[in-house]
Amino acid sequence: MDDEYLEAVLDLVATIPPGRAMTYGTVAEVVAERFVAAGGRARGGPRQVGQVMARAGSGVPWWRVVNAAGAPPARHATRALTELRAERTPLSADGTRVALRRAIWFPDEPSAHGTG
Repeated sequence: MDDEYLEAVLDLVATIPPGRAMTYGTVAEVVAERFVAAGGRARGGPRQVGQVMARAGSGVPWWRVVNAAGAPPARHATRALTELRAERTPLSADGTRVALRRAIWFPDEPSAHGTG
């Protein structure tokens, strides 16, 4: 994974509003679309987003990025769920996952990475 990809993922995650969430896959899709819009090639996927978050995500609201089932990272689930509850993020009835149908967030406009 290159620095440009890492920065693009972190930049996007930093914009997720409190009370909302994105999946690793959705982050990967938006980042890929932004690279293509900037004249580059699509690259990365959910696993690469997970790697970025694990290695460098401490400075962004990492708890707002969940898996496709709405679950936060297992190793950090307690802290993530505490943060999500504090932000009033919609959770599943058992309180262990984000209720993605109500909490999923997409950027308003895909902007080319590095242009804004």
